[in-house]
Amino acid sequence: MTVKDKEKPSFDQKPESSEKRFLILHNDEVNTFDHVIETLVDVCEHDEYQAEQCALITHFNGKCDVKKGELDYLKMLKEALHEKGLSASID
Repeated sequence: MTVKDKEKPSFDQKPESSEKRFLILHNDEVNTFDHVIETLVDVCEHDEYQAEQCALITHFNGKCDVKKGELDYLKMLKEALHEKGLSASID
């Protein structure tokens, strides 16, 4: 069977009903790196290295997508980040 014989994926298809979204962390110039890292580990279940990388990306680029998932799940995480004083949105 060649590649031509296989069905090619169609990019015109609508996404599944459980479309994945991104939780975006925004730089706020207020919180320390340690606080951001600890919060990402606690709330988003990042390991230390991943949390540190996200904190650095957020610092230098102004924002970073820290989690991908379904909207309801990301809303809970966003609220938890807000409660810890971090700025986040869902895209």
